[in-house]
Amino acid sequence: MATAPDSLTVRDAAARLGVTPRTLKYYEELGLVVPVRSAGRYRLYEQADLERLGRVLRLRSLGFSLTAITAMLQQPFEAPAEGGRPRLSNSSLKSLRVALAEQLAAIDARVTQVRRELREAAALQAQLRRDIDYVERRIAGEPLEEALEQHSRGRKTS
Repeated sequence: MATAPDSLTVRDAAARLGVTPRTLKYYEELGLVVPVRSAGRYRLYEQADLERLGRVLRLRSLGFSLTAITAMLQQPFEAPAEGGRPRLSNSSLKSLRVALAEQLAAIDARVTQVRRELREAAALQAQLRRDIDYVERRIAGEPLEEALEQHSRGRKTS
């Protein structure tokens, strides 16, 4: 397959970055990078893509989530007056903080919902255990009245 001299296939780009081709495809699915496509629809990574992916990998190695990285990369960078690497501006950092806080609030709400669902599931689980206990008592030949009394006692203690 012929590629532009400065373009790499997914396999070559993955090897250069020290990741799997699946990782690069996943990052593409997340919108972190959008490689060009060859006439045969193969992914071709250019130098700018490799630099962006390198930044993603560095941020991952520092412990940032892909959600945070995605939000960071959507913010504009500014070049410092004294030279050096471009940095996020204060306004970009504030926008990033808002975006991450919204995501955190959504996750907190989901955790609250899951905890409620777990409490409901635990209550149902306890009820089913009492029901199974009742059925097992009846199978074992326990008289109906005794099994019902034990079953209702279990309901009061739960």
